[in-house]
Amino acid sequence: MKPQTFFAVCPRGLEPVLADELRQVGAAEIRTESGGVGFTGTLKSGYAANLHSRIASRVLWQVGRRGYRNEQHLYDATQEVRWQDLMTPRQTLRVDVTAIRSPLASLEFAMLRVKDGIVDRMREVAGERPSIDRAQPDVRVFAFLDEATVTLYVDLSGEPLFKRGWRADKGEAPLKENLAAGLLALAGWTPDAALLDPFCGSGTIVIEAATIASGRAPGLNRRFAFERLRGFDSHAWRTLKDAARAAVRDDARAMLRGSDISTRIVEQAGENARLAGLESWLADGRLAFAACDARQVEPPADHGVIISNPPYGEQSAPRSATVPRMMADVGDRLKQAFAGWDAWLLTSDRDLPRQMRLQEKRKPVL
Repeated sequence: MKPQTFFAVCPRGLEPVLADELRQVGAAEIRTESGGVGFTGTLKSGYAANLHSRIASRVLWQVGRRGYRNEQHLYDATQEVRWQDLMTPRQTLRVDVTAIRSPLASLEFAMLRVKDGIVDRMREVAGERPSIDRAQPDVRVFAFLDEATVTLYVDLSGEPLFKRGWRADKGEAPLKENLAAGLLALAGWTPDAALLDPFCGSGTIVIEAATIASGRAPGLNRRFAFERLRGFDSHAWRTLKDAARAAVRDDARAMLRGSDISTRIVEQAGENARLAGLESWLADGRLAFAACDARQVEPPADHGVIISNPPYGEQSAPRSATVPRMMADVGDRLKQAFAGWDAWLLTSDRDLPRQMRLQEKRKPVL
């Protein structure tokens, strides 16, 4: 069978760790690009990337590619794809267009020409045309334009892959699960190292770490767009899911701690962990959340890793303390109580190390 071509989209800055992840699930001809990673494989490889990738935002299947100079060429590109093998006219469709350095004046008109080409082709070969649904389509097509080439993709993911299917409440400023997984990968964290998030919010980082430690495939409890495509290989998919379920290790050892100043937020983090299937981890204390001011947090072990997304701007409680003043106190606490630990902090504030009176060793940009 001819290898298929795919593109896994991810947050910028995480392309190298996504490439490593895809290599582990059997992807071939891996190439990193800005904003994602291209790879080849069978359709089963595309399914596996959706099931196992913690870092990708979505996985796209390339179904067409050709040069263009005007909108008519975009229409012509759609006529080269066997859409009848991918969908039925009774299914709904959505088309999105993105571009870098495209010479076309209107991306909206470009999108209409791609959409017209697909529905006209379906009407020609199947006798009727699919309806358009912008909100919850059965099939979603992405057209990517550079200065000379249009590439047509079918979305295999559906809802973004950071939606693992467990979150009950996002809290005030949720960190996306795939970005949390990226932070863990960039930090080089492994389950044999104690992990602490002193600004845990809804618990995303430590919950993601627990699913890594337990070998839980991130897509095990959700549905995907490829399950609605014509030609979906249900046997291959069932084989992948059965193997993923068998790989879960709920007896794995780890020490994972999250804390936050808000008791309500900490309780919600615990509920999110239960929804993620981590009840036994909470019960025996391998995973634990506590209400605690980050300026007073205690180390759970002699050495380990802090990975956290501290607040920006004004701290909500107490209102009298600015974030820079609070982070200076957090920096003092790290120096006093966390000798031998590594700390990785995600922030948009380039002054954070100075506020904490600490010198950063690395500054990956995300």
